[in-house]
Amino acid sequence: MPAPAATETDFPYWRRNLYVCLFGSFTTGVAMTLLLPFLPLYLEQLGVRGHAALAQWSGIAFGATFLTAALTAPLWGRLADRHGRKLMLIRASLGMAVTMALIGVVENAWQLVGLRLLAGLLGGYASGSMVLVATQTPQARSGWALGTLSSGFMAGSLIGPLVGGGLPPLIGIRATFFLAGGAIFIAFLATCFLIREDRPRRPAATPGQPRQGIWSQIPDRRPVVAMLATGVLLTLAHMSVEPIITVYVGQLLPPDGPVTWFSGLAMSAAALGNILAAPRLGRLADRIGHHKVIVGCLLAAAVLLLPQAFVNSAWQLVGLRFLMGVALAGLLPCIASVIRHSVPAAVTGGVLGYSTSSQYAGQVVGPLLGGFVGGQIGMRAVFLATSVLMVAGALVAARSRS
Repeated sequence: MPAPAATETDFPYWRRNLYVCLFGSFTTGVAMTLLLPFLPLYLEQLGVRGHAALAQWSGIAFGATFLTAALTAPLWGRLADRHGRKLMLIRASLGMAVTMALIGVVENAWQLVGLRLLAGLLGGYASGSMVLVATQTPQARSGWALGTLSSGFMAGSLIGPLVGGGLPPLIGIRATFFLAGGAIFIAFLATCFLIREDRPRRPAATPGQPRQGIWSQIPDRRPVVAMLATGVLLTLAHMSVEPIITVYVGQLLPPDGPVTWFSGLAMSAAALGNILAAPRLGRLADRIGHHKVIVGCLLAAAVLLLPQAFVNSAWQLVGLRFLMGVALAGLLPCIASVIRHSVPAAVTGGVLGYSTSSQYAGQVVGPLLGGFVGGQIGMRAVFLATSVLMVAGALVAARSRS
């Protein structure tokens, strides 16, 4: 049965844990995205020549981390349930610190891709933080805590490209990776010495009795399945527009207009809306219920996608993308909270690992869907198709409440 409600006195260290995880998630978000502005330049230094080759290697190198992260997230979640969530954060922060530093000494593109794959394999600090904070925070404050944590990672992802654009001209590309590795190493030290985890006692196994799987221990699977689907929709809604947004902005501006500037502004606006709204929507969910906020956010996103298909200026698109980020901000903390309340404590990490994988799946499916629909049918059809998916997700979430 689900874990009983706990008060703040049951978790005396939850605020300190949250702030340490917030810092670690922020630095991880910066490290994951800081190479975006200079990745082609770094590949050129490593011997890659030609625009087509640079584009292909850039896509492979950037996506490699998310591929291995999606595949290993459920494994790390299970190990967190078995051996402790703090231990997984120590592993992730140390692994990321070492990997980031090693990326600064690679000599060819294959080594870079290999280390990016290793970063996804050994990383997972942000998703591990979600597991620890979800299980080490009073249920009445979990929405706000997870929303704050989500804002930290999003802020890191937003600032990462800015750091990547400003530091290399000052200290060099390789030194930028060393500095990022050093920042994550500080998060590793803080995780080791400041986080306190209260682990529940695991029931002793009966001799001869087979070990139960994760799904067999969940009394009602409907909310969990709905949250996994919502995780896919969350990242799909963000990422389906990414491949076409520059082309779409180009259609809204004159031929000599600042296309790349407005494209970056539209992407950053969604992240900024997410950062500002996530803690507030998390606090609202703690008051009125997480399912209500999930349904409301999905429907709001569906409504906001419609005018994006018919804007006639780039500024209108930027404003609507900001509101879109606000609407989607409540989903990530509420997904984790619903899962935490719907499954036994002994399998929370494993299920949240599957939730992380579902979000990475949306990051893979979203660009593919957006690129295919935009190329075959038209740019506006991407927004309309994603809106329909958001409505379907809201109906599923509304019917899945346990």
